[in-house]
Amino acid sequence: MKLSNETKVGVLTSIALALLFIGYSFLKGNDVFSSENMFYTDYDNVDGLSVSNPVLVNGFKIGRVSNTTLMDNGKIRTEFKIKKDYKIPSNTIARISNDGFLGGKVIVFDIGNSKTFASDGDPLQSDVQANLLQKVEPLQKKVEDLVVKLDSVLSAVNTALDEEFQRDFKTSLRSISISLKNVEKITTDVEGLMGSERIRLAKIMQNLESITNNFKENSSRINQIMANLDNLSSDLSKTEIRATVENANKAMKDVQAITDKINKGEGSIGLLVNDDKLYNNLNNASENLDELMQDLKTNPGRYLKISIFGKKDTK
Repeated sequence: MKLSNETKVGVLTSIALALLFIGYSFLKGNDVFSSENMFYTDYDNVDGLSVSNPVLVNGFKIGRVSNTTLMDNGKIRTEFKIKKDYKIPSNTIARISNDGFLGGKVIVFDIGNSKTFASDGDPLQSDVQANLLQKVEPLQKKVEDLVVKLDSVLSAVNTALDEEFQRDFKTSLRSISISLKNVEKITTDVEGLMGSERIRLAKIMQNLESITNNFKENSSRINQIMANLDNLSSDLSKTEIRATVENANKAMKDVQAITDKINKGEGSIGLLVNDDKLYNNLNNASENLDELMQDLKTNPGRYLKISIFGKKDTK
């Protein structure tokens, strides 16, 4: 059977229209050959999001953005076409996320844990991931301001640091370097000394450990000795020390009584201390005795009569 030209043109036109419809539907996010569920959510801003952008779960594509509509309240209602093979919990969050650094957007489903699944035409919760550039821009501005301030500070410091100060600073650095070398040498000497005395130190530590062990092993005996000393001290304080203190107090009272009597001029010592006349007489007697001794040394013949032949001296 031979087809006419008109029939051929009609068939080709029908096929072209079908392909055009399928392509248009595909670009809008509609899959003509599979059944899908429609879900929607409202966003304040969908900048960069377009119809046919993918819907992902952990990087796996499960559907596309099918339509966007501006609502009376200023929000943008966004519809998604999801294949019926995938069950979407009712508390799933549809988040607008960045698709790399090129500015593209995708919808990422954060699958919820609800036991109830969303039905065709149900709304989902919405969320928008913060743009990385929006986070970086404030930090970049702060860094730029910091760089400007740091440049100003360095300029002021460079102006303040004259040549003389720089020379002094270099001299100080050299002194510090020399000091560090001296410290390093001292450390080396100390390490050498410790190395040479390591055996003696080890023996000392062993002796200390032995002494500590002896104290530990005889701790009960030491406690007993300390208890006995405590009892002995207590007994002494109750007997001999108390008697000694009482005798000392009595002696102090007697000395005080004697001192009072001396101050009142009672007794020989009191008269001697308080009677000026007696003191003057004793002083005069001492002076006369001293004169007598001087005269005896000068003129012994006045007091001693010596005869060689036994004849009496008539003088």
